[in-house]
Amino acid sequence: MPKTSARLLSLLSLLQARRDWPGALLADRLDISPRTVRRDVDRLRELGYPVLAFKGPEGGYRLDAGTQLPPLLFDDEQAVALAVALQIATTAGAGIEEAAVRALHTVRQVMPARLRHRIDAIGVTAVERPTLRPVPKVDSSVLMALGAAVHAREVLRFDYSSAAPAGSAPSPPRRVEPHHVVTWGGRWYLVAWDLEREDWRTFRADRIAPRTPTGPRFAPRELPGGDVATFVAGRFWSSDASGEWPCRGEVILDLPAAAVSPYTSDGLVEELGPDRCRLILGSWSWPGLAATLGRFDADIEVVGPAELKDAFARLARRYANAAN
Repeated sequence: MPKTSARLLSLLSLLQARRDWPGALLADRLDISPRTVRRDVDRLRELGYPVLAFKGPEGGYRLDAGTQLPPLLFDDEQAVALAVALQIATTAGAGIEEAAVRALHTVRQVMPARLRHRIDAIGVTAVERPTLRPVPKVDSSVLMALGAAVHAREVLRFDYSSAAPAGSAPSPPRRVEPHHVVTWGGRWYLVAWDLEREDWRTFRADRIAPRTPTGPRFAPRELPGGDVATFVAGRFWSSDASGEWPCRGEVILDLPAAAVSPYTSDGLVEELGPDRCRLILGSWSWPGLAATLGRFDADIEVVGPAELKDAFARLARRYANAAN
């Protein structure tokens, strides 16, 4: 039989792995008697772990959420994943950056030397994505309020500060059925059904001031596209929820594929030779697509469609007039 301390750790690990454990199954997994399981459960309770007993044909135990945070148990992979996630969280823009740094320091301090070496070897450096304008930070209390409303499926009321002209009348509070809190391009958004406009909307979390109390519970609606990832991609990439650009064209560039790929994250690049590649790319409009392709500073052969060729011709005339 393993020593008591090692046995307690094994018991705790099992309780964290699934919700309910029949007592007989725990005894079998740990190779101990049911009586010893009961004694070890009592020891865990004394250490602050809220282990509940449940009745039934077999009877058993579950690890419940407690009012205090007892010592946590992680395996090696979980500990490394937690440390990496905390490093990334320092640029999340969710108002938790300082807390993430402090939590990372705390976790690293109690890690065994072998795990600290693994974390140091990974060498994660979280760098904020450079933008023309600074990405606004979101108060963590706002994200918690939004997340709570999503989880409870309760109608949410909030004030929303849009980019309205100065001196304009304040907008009335919004009433929505919150569906998801998402992050996109360094910003946080609330995906919700707007009750007044009877349509799906995405709201920037940094512009939301939640009101209390929340409203009645609601039955969740089905998002267009089937899932939140498809829906959000459609809202930011195109005019519908399909995730497809309204304008998509194909060209051949006199550049190697390796020089084009880093700048076309949502395009398709095919190598045609050491200094030529095929590029399929999308945009909101044909002139916008032509302008995007022109930034590569290389000779361009338009494969199609005709709308893209016309857009190049219109831009050529505009640029020629601007140069006069």
